[in-house]
Amino acid sequence: MVTKEDVEKFLNNFYLKVKIFGIRFRDDREKNRNAIFDLEISPRLRETVVMSLEWKDYSEGPIIDELNNHGEMWVFGKDVKGTEVYIKITMGAPNTNTVCISFHKAEYPMSYPLKNS
Repeated sequence: MVTKEDVEKFLNNFYLKVKIFGIRFRDDREKNRNAIFDLEISPRLRETVVMSLEWKDYSEGPIIDELNNHGEMWVFGKDVKGTEVYIKITMGAPNTNTVCISFHKAEYPMSYPLKNS
């Protein structure tokens, strides 16, 4: 079972790496590309949303990234302009940028197992 402390540790490490190497958004994925238009937000606001994630926004993970081999993926949800947004992030490969694999409207209601703890 993932704890609040586990999520905080991941997010702290993620934010530190973003400050050094930045974050790459997977805009090659149509859902992610369309999210900026659907939500009527700027790329800068999208980054602000990711950088404002908290432990209570945790939904699932860590999930092993077998496709890209970038380590663990973590899923969060955040309200953006009244819309629940599905956000999947990973630390990325060593000495490179972090990766936001998914940033789009949630396709299904999300659960937040730590929110009431």
